[in-house]
Amino acid sequence: MIKLLPLVATAALALGAPVASAFAQTGAQQPQPAPEISYLRLDDDITLRRMVVHTPDPKGVVLLLHGFPETLHAWRDVTADLAGDFEVHAIDWPGYGLSSRPSADKFAYGPRDYARVLRLYVEKAGIDRTKLTIYATDIGGLPALLAALDEPGIARTIIVGDFAPFDRPRFMQERLQALKSPATNEQVRAQFEATRDEILENAWRRGFKPQEQFEISAAFKADMTHAWSHGDLTTADAFARYYAQFTRDQNYLEDNLARLRTPVKIVWGDRDIYIDKAMGVEFAARIESNISILPGIGHYPHLQDPRQTAAEIRSTYPADRK
Repeated sequence: MIKLLPLVATAALALGAPVASAFAQTGAQQPQPAPEISYLRLDDDITLRRMVVHTPDPKGVVLLLHGFPETLHAWRDVTADLAGDFEVHAIDWPGYGLSSRPSADKFAYGPRDYARVLRLYVEKAGIDRTKLTIYATDIGGLPALLAALDEPGIARTIIVGDFAPFDRPRFMQERLQALKSPATNEQVRAQFEATRDEILENAWRRGFKPQEQFEISAAFKADMTHAWSHGDLTTADAFARYYAQFTRDQNYLEDNLARLRTPVKIVWGDRDIYIDKAMGVEFAARIESNISILPGIGHYPHLQDPRQTAAEIRSTYPADRK
């Protein structure tokens, strides 16, 4: 067994995680399956970077969908918690991380376009939809629901949170509202571009007193920094293009809400300063679902309290399943 330790340690360090986190649940005598980072070609224009943990006899399959300005490394601690019990997938969205960044004439970067990417990934990765839970936060939330409208059997459960399902500007931070407007989208995009380093340092700190703030790993931050200008399109460009089409796709979801058949669970940070929890409360009421509001948690629950995020995912599976 000792001979396995260097392999697991290397995998942990590659994710920017302390070696101890790779053994999070089972201890050093029973190391978790190591995450594998690879690339999957979806079509002529899109190839996704992905992280996958293959687990013998998994309880289910989990697909983790990140937000802005993240990459798949945002999920390293959640993955470490779930590894050993679940097959876990995480991807970089087009325009983020090291996934493809096609020109605008080939890919529009709107929520509807990301929904198509999600459906293609589930198909190309050979994921068993009957065993799949999708956890989608921030920019991942609306695409996951749009995909479910097109394909109700896309997953057994979808967990969404800290996003904007409906066009409710009063529940959104001012800069996000401005991104939705054609008159101010380009101005805000330029601001995001000019303040890249500040965003990558402080996006998760905002709304918290210094003593309440939490750290992200140096490796995760380095991955976001390196990936920001990967290819001909920056992360800020992708984000602005997403929001330029956001209202259209929000309205489409709201107009077709009665068609949503996939079970949806809602999780929200009580102290989210970007998308007010009132948005989540309204969405839960509209689809007649419950909402878990997490005390003391902001916009990034999976970074602030990864064990709680993993627990929310585990709760969608029968507790007695081995």
